[in-house]
Amino acid sequence: MSILNDFTDDVLQGMQEAHTYRTMRLLESPEASHVQIAAGAQNASDTVKSTLLLASNSYLDLCNEPSLKKAAADAVLKWGTGSGGARLTTGNKTPHEELESALANFKGEEAAITFGTGYMANVGVISALCSKQVYERQDENGIPSKIISECIVFSDELNHASIIDGIRLSKAKCIVYKHNDMADLQQVISEARAAQPYEKVATRLLIVTDAVFSMDGDLADLPKLQKIAKENNCLLMIDEAHATGVIGKTGRGLAEHFNDMGIPCEHADVTVGTLSKAIGCEGGFVVGKQKLIDFLRNKARSFIFTTAMSPAMAQAAANNLKFIENHPERVLQLQENVKIFWDALQKAGAIPDSNQSAIAPQSAIIPIIIGDEAAALRASAELLEKGILIPAIRYPTVAKGQARLRASLMATHTKEELQDAATAIAAVLTRPH
Repeated sequence: MSILNDFTDDVLQGMQEAHTYRTMRLLESPEASHVQIAAGAQNASDTVKSTLLLASNSYLDLCNEPSLKKAAADAVLKWGTGSGGARLTTGNKTPHEELESALANFKGEEAAITFGTGYMANVGVISALCSKQVYERQDENGIPSKIISECIVFSDELNHASIIDGIRLSKAKCIVYKHNDMADLQQVISEARAAQPYEKVATRLLIVTDAVFSMDGDLADLPKLQKIAKENNCLLMIDEAHATGVIGKTGRGLAEHFNDMGIPCEHADVTVGTLSKAIGCEGGFVVGKQKLIDFLRNKARSFIFTTAMSPAMAQAAANNLKFIENHPERVLQLQENVKIFWDALQKAGAIPDSNQSAIAPQSAIIPIIIGDEAAALRASAELLEKGILIPAIRYPTVAKGQARLRASLMATHTKEELQDAATAIAAVLTRPH
């Protein structure tokens, strides 16, 4: 047995036995509402035709929009295929600057900074803001004194892995609060403030949460989070990966959503997002005050020590963002599709009894809880045979016993497709096995 086997075999065998082992599907067509999927790795040309895709984060279906593909191709011809360097050396190009300006304007903020991925954005901003700082400060008599500044992070228990990894990398103390439980958040903050360390340690406090939770599709309560943050002198950070282009009447995110409802709501102090979901490109971003962005340019390691995204992709992202601004009807159609699909699932009996009391989804993510990992895998496979791709999500992405089918919708799905899919899902879930 090789040394490598000592590291891999028991883990892989355990994953297979627990039905948590993962493999990848091969799609032979662009991301769109319908795709072609290779039947097997040995025969990639043997495809399932016209598979309905209910598993994409390309919520507005911009990845395959003809005019945007043409504009992206033109950008490659002008700027080439790569950036050639980090932004702080030779990689900074006009499209990067234009994209950041467009993002700041779209989000109603002073400035923006882009990263290679949304994952890198979360890791970079949290590790930069929350790492321990040591510096000297003179007292009123001019005597220098060493100050240690540490951070405590309050993190929702269902936050994305990139947030969790950013906190771990920062080495900050992390206190996890119950999911979307504002009373619990206030309690853990009060307890942490009451246990402040010795006088020469300055403590910074950060609340961090997803805006739309990626496995459940529910929304963070931004107005209440802001109230708690202000009352407790906390910085507030939200990740709008699944909110940008989806939430709010023009897709501008969580603050717009609550203001649309008549609930006054400001932006968070730090807003993270991605270009790879509704915007239909790749990369991540942070928007906020100019001082925040200046800080991240100088402190975020995942920005400083990596090659910049290709300028052509930055140009493509700016083009796609402009498309969203010019076509708010695409955002509204997505939101209408969510209502259509949810109603169809309920009428078809596809929502398990344990989930019947769930409120109508407000994002494009609709989980159908099954529980058992093997049963979820079986349901997903049967639906794929029927020409519907909806993945089974299992531990460790969700808690054990919380396996589910996770539907994510596109603006270009038709009413008939969504109703037929709901009927098929109900038939699979209610059939005895």
